[in-house]
Amino acid sequence: MLPVDPENISTNPSSNEHFQDVVDRVVMNRRHVIKSGLGLSAAMFMGGALGGCAEETNTTNNTTTNTNNTTNNTVINNGGSGSAPDATISFEPIAISTDDDIKVPAGYAAAVLAPWGTPLIAGAPAWKNDLTEDSAAQEKQVGEHHDGMHYFEIPGIDGNSEGLLVVNHEYCDYPDFFAGFRAAGSAAFFADPTKWTADKAKKAQYAHGASVIHIKRDGSGKWDIVAGSTYNRRIHAATPMELTGPVVGHALVKTSADPDGKNVLGTFNNCGNGHTPWGTYLTCEENFNGYFGTLNSGTDNRNDNHKRYGIGNARSGYRWEDFEDRFDFNKEPNEPNRHGWIVEIDPLNPASKPQKRTALGRIKHENVAIAHAKNGRIVAYMGDDQAGDYVYKFISSGTFDKANPKATAHRKLLETGKLYVAKFNDGRFSGDFAGDGEWILLDVGTATTDGSTLGAKFNNSLAEILVNTRLAADAVGATKMDRPEWVTVHPVTQQAYLTLTNNSGRALADINDANPRAANRYGQIIRWSEKDSDPGSVENFKWDLFVLAGNPNVHGDLRAGSDNITTNNTFNSPDGLAFDADGRLWIQTDGAYTNAGDYLGQGNNQMLVADVHTKEIKRFLTGPKECEITGLAWTPDGKTLFINVQHPGESTGPAGSSWPSTTAGDFPRSATVVITKNDGGKIGL
Repeated sequence: MLPVDPENISTNPSSNEHFQDVVDRVVMNRRHVIKSGLGLSAAMFMGGALGGCAEETNTTNNTTTNTNNTTNNTVINNGGSGSAPDATISFEPIAISTDDDIKVPAGYAAAVLAPWGTPLIAGAPAWKNDLTEDSAAQEKQVGEHHDGMHYFEIPGIDGNSEGLLVVNHEYCDYPDFFAGFRAAGSAAFFADPTKWTADKAKKAQYAHGASVIHIKRDGSGKWDIVAGSTYNRRIHAATPMELTGPVVGHALVKTSADPDGKNVLGTFNNCGNGHTPWGTYLTCEENFNGYFGTLNSGTDNRNDNHKRYGIGNARSGYRWEDFEDRFDFNKEPNEPNRHGWIVEIDPLNPASKPQKRTALGRIKHENVAIAHAKNGRIVAYMGDDQAGDYVYKFISSGTFDKANPKATAHRKLLETGKLYVAKFNDGRFSGDFAGDGEWILLDVGTATTDGSTLGAKFNNSLAEILVNTRLAADAVGATKMDRPEWVTVHPVTQQAYLTLTNNSGRALADINDANPRAANRYGQIIRWSEKDSDPGSVENFKWDLFVLAGNPNVHGDLRAGSDNITTNNTFNSPDGLAFDADGRLWIQTDGAYTNAGDYLGQGNNQMLVADVHTKEIKRFLTGPKECEITGLAWTPDGKTLFINVQHPGESTGPAGSSWPSTTAGDFPRSATVVITKNDGGKIGL
């Protein structure tokens, strides 16, 4: 991780309204209950889940531990087709932990699978535990910093005992990636040509991207990699890929190496993910800007696009531009435009070429959640993970045939369609602490807030709008959000849930009625219902806050969180998010792990489970020291759960964590964790 998390630094210069302003107005509409300012209870703020979102509501009584008041929580049930799944949560929640290991509830077991450096491709060497592997070794080994992932069945094989696990590898942590880097320090390491070489830059490139991993259970039930499988594959920052959709061939994506603007080399900073009903994997390019720098920063030649996406007029942190011109934006100003997309991968076809789907927009994609519109079109929800950026929705032009889900024609569904950005409004319908919203089409004819059109600003070119997605969203007045991260869709109600991780950098002089949480250190989860429970609707949607994360161990005001946050489940910075098939909401965190100050009693990062009907939240898992918990995937029967542990020992390296090794001093390694229930039952029940 870089010293300053780039997602926390806004690059949005627009005057567009921030979502916090919307929330503040909602609070102001209730001034008669919040005259006490800081004394305002979280129960008053979040006691009513917005009945206005509901076509049908149920009421449950939840007693808040923050205020000892009882409040009625009206639960959204927006009438999706089919019966509500069994979302029972029956495990005994666990306590926080500051230990350097994985903890799960009684009756569950956790095992490590495929840590960084594990041999994957035939001929790969074993992990050395001294960081001296070269690029040739890394290209055949599992990549670093596991993130989003999905489990795929192999046709004709029992998917509950064998399948393909596709895992993202977000970035490299150089201090624990290159031998001697931590001891030398970055300046000395990069200045020494015997230490910083072209091969080391290639090694870092090969540690990015994604791994397709063929896994199988043995006779004892243990999962492991199928050695020598033809499915095993590494996709990385130097893998050839294709651009598809409206941007193909446009001048803004042409480079000296690709004058046709059709073929791209590599994918990197692969954060969250998605998957399609036709059986492909979607990997999301997030902080791509951090890989582009310049050897000549004397003159600032950056354009508005470069600045809006956060490219600095300096050397990059990864320093790949030292050896490859494509990473120097002064030499190849269009190369950054070829990154920041969603990439579709066919895990069942090792010879297939990954495809960058430009119709879905160019942002810092956290993840993508696929849903079905009632008219058969495919919907993709996406968040742009940076403080002050936006939420998007794509609707395909073509339709999906549920009777023939694996049809070849479906492979084109993400090539064309319409891209929308969200604007969140307050209280235009009945209900407390809620609002409605609208989807604004990003197309040439769309009006901008200054009386012009997107066409006038972007040369009447949809391709230019998509390359400049952030600038287009600025121009139409989209709502700034607190780092929109993972989005997921309820399997029955079709409600969308989105983590807004935090915005601790929001600086306000005073906390008052209009600004109940000035510096949002804890984050929240927002949810919305589309009109007629149809993800394909572009009419007004309705939103509320499902949970306001906080810490009642430290605070007694809104910073304590909403009334479903207690001293027993307190957490900060919700990040990964997914529903299982039964409708349980799994929440993963990537936040502060100091267990002190504002974060006292929150321990290491963790994973929790929520019942979206009662709003009850229980802690299920805690991770090792200084890690992030991320990635969620299940076998079809729901009896095996895969999650990822990213960057254990992030700040202190082997001095702070040796996970997954139990030998002190070993280098920490990201890895997948396999969770099963001792009685062989479904996870979560």
